[in-house]
Amino acid sequence: MAQIRPVYKVMLGLLISVAAACTDDNAEDLMPQPARQQCDTSAITFSGSVVPILATNCYGCHTASIAEGGVVLDEYEGVKEEADHGHLIGVITHTPGFPPMPQGAPKLTDCDIEKIRKWLEAGAPDN
Repeated sequence: MAQIRPVYKVMLGLLISVAAACTDDNAEDLMPQPARQQCDTSAITFSGSVVPILATNCYGCHTASIAEGGVVLDEYEGVKEEADHGHLIGVITHTPGFPPMPQGAPKLTDCDIEKIRKWLEAGAPDN
């Protein structure tokens, strides 16, 4: 049987060491990441905070002209109605017993959910 030359043993050992050292690395560890932005919930308003979230994520199905499932979210009254009986927070947080929204799309970001939650905690004002 052929023997492995000492120089090849050293090279093989180095190769194995390098490969093993890299197995715990991932792209996040190796590449510098931009600082995560904080979620500013200090001045939440319906028009300035909630409406942009709804426009981006909900208006494709829930406007006065479409009203999927009878839900209208492009008018304050419709949003307030969904908010008052807990349906709005239930669907966006994917709470069991509520249809997860937006349908067929990823869940809203934690920050967007927190903004809507803060607006609800403030009494869902039309501001």
